[in-house]
Amino acid sequence: MDNERIAELFEGLGRVSIRKLFGGKGIYFDGVIVAIVLRGELLLKADEQSVPDFEAAGCRQWTYTGTRHRKLVAMPYWSIPDSAFDDPDEMTVWARRAYEAGRRAGK
Repeated sequence: MDNERIAELFEGLGRVSIRKLFGGKGIYFDGVIVAIVLRGELLLKADEQSVPDFEAAGCRQWTYTGTRHRKLVAMPYWSIPDSAFDDPDEMTVWARRAYEAGRRAGK
């Protein structure tokens, strides 16, 4: 996903900055990480308050198998409902949830 498309998706939230992160990209708004792009997939930040919204929308949490202990590791990033990619108003709602989760995390 190129930076122009990322900026377009987050336009309703405001101007975002994009930095290299985890071999992908970190997307920040007002100094707060709101999303990452990893292996071409855009994932939004979530926390215990917003996870139920992501689950209800059928989103998937980013998980991976740790190399050291071979255990499944769940990260605080979730997929975006497909419908949000084509609806700027819906994407803005999801982006605001991600921003609020990032603010609550203090990062």
